[in-house]
Amino acid sequence: MPIYEYECKACGHRMEKLQKISADPLKSCPACQQDDLERLVSAAGFRLAGGGWYETDFKTGSKKNLAADGQAAGSAKSDTSSTSTNKGAAA
Repeated sequence: MPIYEYECKACGHRMEKLQKISADPLKSCPACQQDDLERLVSAAGFRLAGGGWYETDFKTGSKKNLAADGQAAGSAKSDTSSTSTNKGAAA
């Protein structure tokens, strides 16, 4: 869900609100109760929720280096396959 930024044209109060994309923009200012609240155009703000965004998030100990271990294992496999290919080409 995106985080929208609002500003009241009557009193200048600024706020952020977490809303669904399909939700209607807010109109009433919580500070002065006027219907002069306007959604601002600003940098996109959003929250990533749920699991599986980053492999190393919230891991401890040896589990933190899974991405680095995978790269090392992948490079070892490619070195082995290129060595066996070279031996086959020489024979």
